[in-house]
Amino acid sequence: MTDTIEGLPVDPALVAEAAALAEGEAAARHAELAARIVEANEAYYADAPILEDAEWDQLFRRLVALETAFPELATPDSPTRGVGAKPTTTFDEVRHRRPMLSLANAFSHDELRAFDGRVRRGLDMPAPPEPAPDLRYVAELKIDGLAVTLRYERGRFVQGATRGDGLTGEDVTANLRTIATVPERLTEPVSLDARGEVYMPKAEFARINTEREEQGLPLYANPRNSGAGSLRQKDPAVTAARQLATWSYQLIEDEAAGTPQLASQSAALERLETLGFTVNPNRASGLDIDDVIEFTDAWRERRHELPYETDGVVVKVDRFDQQDRLGMVSRAPRWAIAYKYPPEQVETVVEDIVPYVGRIGTLTPVAYLRPTKVAGSTVARATLHNLDEIRRKDIRVGDHVILQKAGDVIPEVVRSLPDKRTGDERTWDMPAACPVCGTAIVRDEGAVRHYCPNPACPARVSQEFGTFVGGMDIEGAGWKTLEQLLQTGLVKRRGDFFRLSVEDLEGLDRFARKSAENLHANIRKARRRPLERLIASLGIPQVGWTTSIELAHWLAAEVPQREDWLVRAAATLRDVAASQPDRFEEIEGVGPTVAAALAAWFAPGGAGEGVLEDLADAGVEVELPAPRAPAGDGPLAGKTVVVTGSIEGYSREAAEAAVRSAGAKPAGSVSKKTDYVVAGPGAGSKLAKAQELGVPVIDGGDFERLISGELS
Repeated sequence: MTDTIEGLPVDPALVAEAAALAEGEAAARHAELAARIVEANEAYYADAPILEDAEWDQLFRRLVALETAFPELATPDSPTRGVGAKPTTTFDEVRHRRPMLSLANAFSHDELRAFDGRVRRGLDMPAPPEPAPDLRYVAELKIDGLAVTLRYERGRFVQGATRGDGLTGEDVTANLRTIATVPERLTEPVSLDARGEVYMPKAEFARINTEREEQGLPLYANPRNSGAGSLRQKDPAVTAARQLATWSYQLIEDEAAGTPQLASQSAALERLETLGFTVNPNRASGLDIDDVIEFTDAWRERRHELPYETDGVVVKVDRFDQQDRLGMVSRAPRWAIAYKYPPEQVETVVEDIVPYVGRIGTLTPVAYLRPTKVAGSTVARATLHNLDEIRRKDIRVGDHVILQKAGDVIPEVVRSLPDKRTGDERTWDMPAACPVCGTAIVRDEGAVRHYCPNPACPARVSQEFGTFVGGMDIEGAGWKTLEQLLQTGLVKRRGDFFRLSVEDLEGLDRFARKSAENLHANIRKARRRPLERLIASLGIPQVGWTTSIELAHWLAAEVPQREDWLVRAAATLRDVAASQPDRFEEIEGVGPTVAAALAAWFAPGGAGEGVLEDLADAGVEVELPAPRAPAGDGPLAGKTVVVTGSIEGYSREAAEAAVRSAGAKPAGSVSKKTDYVVAGPGAGSKLAKAQELGVPVIDGGDFERLISGELS
C-alpha cells in the first residue's frame, strides 16, 4: 500500500496498470467501471444484487486506482465519493441527522499497517515501529447485513431507517418493530440515535430455503440479501415471520443536561448494552495494530462457527477526540477501516473464452468456467478484462486455473496452472470480426482495447440505450425490459422511450397493468432532467460527468433561454462541430482529444445527429444550470490552475474552490494556457504533461502559498 485518494486505500499494482493507459482509454474505462458500480449499488439496495461483494470490491479498487493515476476523473459524482444508493420510492424518505458513511476496505495485514501509519500521521504521532501509547483501537466483527439507524425520543423507539445513500434512507419503522432485538423502550428516558446492522441468522436462512425448496420455489442466495429483502417488505407481518436480529455498534446521544459525554467507542458500546441494545460480545478494545492483526487472525476460521455471517473485522480509533481530529472524507471516516478476509482460492477449468461487446464497442473476454461451488455459491464465469491480461497470465482454453474467492464469490481468474496442461489447450485470440455484427475489429494504437467500430452494432446499441436509461434515471426500466423494447421495435431512438403508452408496456412479457402504469409514470417523470444529466446519458465517447457539467454551462451561456431551447442547442452544437470544432476547447477542462470526440458526435452524419431534436419532439425538457459567479479579483485573477493528486488538508472540490476564491480558473486538463499545475501525491499524466510543456509545477505543500499570492 502507498498513498490514498480521499482517504481510500490505493493498490500500487492497479495504479501502475491504470497509469499505462492512454487518457481516452482511461476515461472510457472509468466511465464503464463507474456505471457498473452505480448499477450494482442500486441493484444491491433494491435487494436484487448483480455482483458479489468481492467482485464489487475489486471493481471499486480499480476505480480508485484509475482516479489516482488520472485525478481529473475523480468527479464529485464518482462512486468513490458516494455511499450506497438512493432510496427507492417504496418507503417514505428519512433524512439522517448525521450522514451514515461507508468504510474503506483493507485486504491484508500490510494494508492494516498502512492504515495505522495514516492514522499516526493524522494525529502527529511517531511513525511505526515507534510505540504510540496514546493510540488505541477497537476491533469489532463486521456483520454481513443491512445498516440501519434507530431513533429514540425520551427512551421510546420512534423511527427506524435504512442507510440509503448515506444522507437519506427509507422509513422501515413498522418492520423494525417486529424484530425482538430492537428495544421498544430503553432503560433510561434519553433521546438518541443508535446505529447497527439487521441480519438474518444462518439457521433462519436455512429454514426459509428448506421451505422454499419444498414448495418448488427458487432458493435465496445468501443470508445478507435475504435479510435485507425481509426488512424492506411492505407488509410488516412478512418481516415478523423471518426472525431477523440486530447488533448495535454506534451511539449518537442528544446533548442534554445530565447526559454523560462519552470519550470513546468502547465506552459507547458499553452504554448501548446498558440502555438495552444488543451489542456483539466478540470485540476487543485497548489494541495496538499488532493486537488488531492478532484479533483478525484469531477470527479467520472461528467466524465460520458463528450463528450469523461475518466477512471481516471493523477497526476503529477508540478515542472520540482523536476521531474528530482525523475527520472524514466524502464517503468514509479516516479513523476506521473494514478488514476483509483474504480471498479463498479454488481450482477449476476454463472451458471457453467468449468476447462481449460493450457500449463503446470494447470487446471484453469472459472465461466460461467448469461450474465450481465455493462457500455455497457456484461460479461459472469470470471476466478476463482484455487480451493483454490473458497473455500476461498465460490463460488458455482448457487450462486448469486458480479462481479467487472472497465473501460469496469473486469471479476472478488469478493464474493458470501450466504443470497440468495436457497439450490439448489452445491459445485464445481476439476475433477478427465483431461476434455480433461481423464488422472488422480495431485495436487502439498503443492501448489494450479491441473494439467494434460499428455504431449500429446491436450489442453497442443496447448498451448505449442502457446508459441512456440509467443516466435519465428511468426507474424500473431494467435490462430485460430494455431488451424487449428494442427487440419489439417499440424503441428505435432515445425519444421513443417518451412516446411509449401504458398499452405498449402492458404488452411486454411479465408486465401487468399496474407495473406498466408504474413504469409509464417513471418515464413521464424523467422527461424533465438537468441538462448535465441529459448530456451524460448520451454516452458520448470521452465525455464523463465533469465534462457533461462543463458542456452544460457552456451551452447555457451560448444559447439564450427561450422556447425550443433544446432544438436550438442542438443546432448550435451541430454548427460548431461542422465549422468551428476548436471552439469546444473553450469548455473548461476540454482539450483537443475531447473536443474532437464532441465534434465527431455532434457533426452532421455523426452518431448524435438528430438525437436532441428527437428528444425535444418527444417532450423532453432540460433544467439549465445556474450561471456561475465571475472569477474573483484575488491574487491569481486571470490565471488557470490544474490541481492533480492529493493535496494535504483539501478534498478535490475544496482545492478547486480555493483556486476560484483566489481568482483563478480550475481546469481539468493541462495545456499551454495553463499557468500552474499543483501536483500532490498520486499525480499522474497531468504532471508529465506539465513537465513536457514547461508549465510551472507547484508541490502540494506550497498550495496555500500559491493561493495566498506568495508564489504568484
